Amino acid sequence: MGMLLVKATVGLLALIGSLALVLFLSAGSPQFWQAWLYLAVFALCVLLITAYLAAYDRALLARRVAAGPAAERERRQQVISGLANVFFLGLFVVAGLDARFGWSAVPPAASVAADLLVVAGFGIVFLTFRANSYASAVIEVAETQTLVDRGPYGVMRHPMYAGALLLLLATPVALGSWVGVSCTLPLILAIVARLLDEERYLRANLRGYEAYCARVPYRLVPLVW
Repeated sequence: MGMLLVKATVGLLALIGSLALVLFLSAGSPQFWQAWLYLAVFALCVLLITAYLAAYDRALLARRVAAGPAAERERRQQVISGLANVFFLGLFVVAGLDARFGWSAVPPAASVAADLLVVAGFGIVFLTFRANSYASAVIEVAETQTLVDRGPYGVMRHPMYAGALLLLLATPVALGSWVGVSCTLPLILAIVARLLDEERYLRANLRGYEAYCARVPYRLVPLVW
């Protein structure tokens, strides 16, 4: 458990450090209050979720720590995951450049409201983790895994991606960039590609998933798709 928590903490610090480096280098200055607030909100949300998993679901924490393109088992998912990482960092580069050159004029209240949406996105992710201890960071089906259709899974088939989508859409506004909103499109496409491929895998490998898809028709956005 000690090594697992250390690995999760190191991963969080590396992520926040990378985002901070990208943001402030592209902005050309640390005088970027939207970035400081966003990073604090992001880090706190991830830290609280990590602490919860460390206390109540260590198996899921272990599944979440093993992440990234190299951890994926299929080549197509390695490609999708790698592209998503590039698009994700690109979003922060554009937001930083926006802060440097003043392309956008986002009201401070809008940035703060967007940070609250980031918290809401993490909240959906947290509810997903509470409902499904098998919500791995990679596409797989464990030997003991059973179908989960309770909680947010009773509303949509991919609630974790829905939370991530909300978080990503709110991120550029939280960082004071209207221009950055357009940069979320490649990320949305990557999420859609990943969940469609995940459904292909689950239909073939998780008992009852086909019937579950018939019961819960919405993949990502309730009443839409």
